Amino acid sequence: MSVAQQAVEFLAADEMKFTGLGAVGYGLAAIGPGIGIGIVVGKAIEGMARQPEMSGQIRTTMFLGIAFTEALALIGIVTGFIF
Repeated sequence: MSVAQQAVEFLAADEMKFTGLGAVGYGLAAIGPGIGIGIVVGKAIEGMARQPEMSGQIRTTMFLGIAFTEALALIGIVTGFIF
């Protein structure tokens, strides 16, 4: 058996070890956005409690922050499917 064939077999065997890591990667990628969304919503509720007259604007800004933070989780799931 040549060295090239041994290298191909080694890489094929090594590739089999990493199956299912996409789900683990997405799990790790979802931790950050989960914490971020919790902080955004908590601070928005604080702001609404302190200044009730600004609740409409704070709510709109909160939803924008949630959307941008959730984009990180979507990027994580896409990279999980790619790899």
